[in-house]
Amino acid sequence: MATLGDLERAVMDLLWDAETPLTANELRDLLAAPGGVDSKELAVTTVLTVLARLEKKGLVARERDIRPHRYTSVTSREEHTVSLMNEALGTVLDREAVLARFIGGISAEEAQSLRLLLDTPRNA
Repeated sequence: MATLGDLERAVMDLLWDAETPLTANELRDLLAAPGGVDSKELAVTTVLTVLARLEKKGLVARERDIRPHRYTSVTSREEHTVSLMNEALGTVLDREAVLARFIGGISAEEAQSLRLLLDTPRNA
């Protein structure tokens, strides 16, 4: 059985991949589909609980003017990942050590991409 955290991640993945906002019922069906996070039937109330938690965290927006409500992600997967990385870096005393360990674990291709990104002037 999937944990609430697993369901939150799975719902976010579905919302990030969706071309249009999704209802709780559509999300439940996708989660219970083969390859989904939970092979047994999920209650729509469980999905609604997950969506409420994600909305409270500021990750999901709900279209309230239509029924059933439709949900969409507030940020992209990439923006969310950057936020998590910045949050993690903000909690350590030695950021340089953390960055060094991170860079030590990436592939040569990723290192080359990182070099190009660092050498590209940024708009301030």
